[in-house]
Formats: sequence, C-alpha cells, structure tokens
Amino acid sequence: MADEKRFAILIDADNIAPKYINSILNEISDKGTITYKRVYCDWTGQMATGWKKVLLRHSLTPIQQYSYTYGKNATDSAMIIDAMDILYGGEVDGFALCSSDSDFTRLAARLREAGKIVIGLGESKTPAPFCAACNEFKFLDRISDDDEDDDKEIKESKSKNGTKKTGESSKDKSSSKSKKEDKDDETSVTPLDKIAVALKDIILANSNESNGIDMGELGSRLQKRYPDFDTRNYGYSKFSIFLKKFDFLTMEHIGTSINVMLNVPTADAGIEARIIEMVRSHGEKGINLGSLSSDIKNEFPAFNPKEFGYSKFEQYIRSIDALDVKNTTPLNKKVFIKQ
Repeated sequence: MADEKRFAILIDADNIAPKYINSILNEISDKGTITYKRVYCDWTGQMATGWKKVLLRHSLTPIQQYSYTYGKNATDSAMIIDAMDILYGGEVDGFALCSSDSDFTRLAARLREAGKIVIGLGESKTPAPFCAACNEFKFLDRISDDDEDDDKEIKESKSKNGTKKTGESSKDKSSSKSKKEDKDDETSVTPLDKIAVALKDIILANSNESNGIDMGELGSRLQKRYPDFDTRNYGYSKFSIFLKKFDFLTMEHIGTSINVMLNVPTADAGIEARIIEMVRSHGEKGINLGSLSSDIKNEFPAFNPKEFGYSKFEQYIRSIDALDVKNTTPLNKKVFIKQ
C-alpha cells in the first residue's frame, strides 16, 4: 500500500534473547513493512550461539562487533552509528530498537526529534527513561505468547523423568535433533497451525468488535508476518476459499467488502469448572501455572485466552474468582484455591 510505513529493526543481542524474535517481528510487521533486520553482537562469542540458529530462518543480518574489553557492551556504538546512517539515508519511517539497555535513551529521543516513529522492545527490567523516549514500548516478556520459563521447567522435568529407548544414546538423540532442526530450517511453507494462531491474533488485535476485519487487510497483515505465505502452497487458489478451512472464522459481505470475524466462543463455564477441578485436585500444594496451562491445552486444544479478552493464560486464571495465583519463587508461579 502507498502509505505503508517502513521500519528498521535493530537488535542488541547482548540484551535480547533469541526466543523473542517471533514477538519482535510480529509486533513490527503489524505496524508496517520491515526493510532492515539487523542483529548486533560479537558473533565469535558463546552468547551468539542461540542467535545463530534463527538468523537464516528469519533472514536477519548479523553485524559483527568485537568485545574489545571484557564486561563492556560493544554493540551499543555500532547500533547507534547504523541508526544514524539509516536516518540520514531517509529510507525508513520508523525504528524498532530492541534492547533493555538505557544507553539507547538518547538515540530514541534523537530519532523522534527527526520525526521518526520509535518503537522500543525489551524486557520489564528496561529503565523507565528509555521507555519514555520511545513512541511505544513493548515488554517482550509480557507480550510473548508462552510462559516460557514455566514451559521450560515442565519440559526439563519430563525429560528427567522419561526413559531412554533401548540402544539410543544421547549422541544419537543429539544427532536426530540436529537433523530435525536442519530440516525445519529448509522448510519454507509455514505450518497451518501457525497460520491459524496468526489469524486469531491479527483479528483480535485489529478488528472492529462489530464488523471484524477486512479480508484484504487480514491477508496483508498475514503476508507481513509470514512472507512465504501463499494460498497455493496449501492447495487453494483464493484467500477467501482458504479461510473457509478454519471453522473458528466467519465471513460476511458488507457492501463491496468481505469482513472476517472470529466465531463467538462458546460459554467457558465448562473450561473454568475443569480448571478449578484440576487445581483442587492438587490440594494445598497448588499446581504450577505452566503445568496447568499445558494440561488445559492438551484437554481443550482450541482454547485460546485471547478469545476471551486476555493476552496471557495467567490473566485468564486470575479472572476466575475461585482461584489465586502466587509467586512461589521469582521465576515460578502456582495456582491455588482461594481460602
């Protein structure tokens, strides 16, 4: 579209974990077209290992910056210099500064002074001055779809309790996992389950409550999230026919346009009752929030808290009067029956 905003994404890999890359790209693709995707760090160091795995998958450009002094963040100056070069090049309308480092506060202010849109993305620990210097600031650890700390704990627990197959060594498992990851990297067609999640997220975030979202806009936003998306990849010649595949969608002709809406979810009383039952079965010890989320998703695959107006599973649980969520450790939360 002619009025589409162009954004440069600059990521400080010293302060941002690679697990947030999907959230970063999704947030900015909803704002406009991404023209620069650069990641800054010392790629010879151990900290770069996680980022190396996602570079090709998301077409990110690695920018090498050696750490000349131990303990000093050398990526700051490289990011700032590149940001100013891009600014004076006049090729973008906005910047996404991905870092939790307050050293970028002045850069954000300077870019705004030049009339550019500045979107900051970092964790909740980001100092307030940096947040205030941006037009918008997104806390990645809050907008991320999964409770990753809890999920990681569950997976590690299951791994420890699980049994190895006879004759299968850890080396064989590692080799098998490596081959699977290589295969995933070579696959360019986005799985349908990811498309389904994206459709729900886009409609929930951008639709008019009464009329939904224009089908053309929905397709455009989906294309920005997944550049490889093409209905022909899934055996359909038209986007409108492709959308009929998803039973959670409803399409309605309004004038010359077609609007797409989410089907009104069925009453969640049954799910709430099941959740309360699960929590009660664990007695006074309570149940880990991540475990509860996993159990509910297994029992109700179509359940999505966003359909009920909550961005995360935790907020949905807090809305249930009979339940209470408490921090048992800084990184662990449990759900209890209110006394």
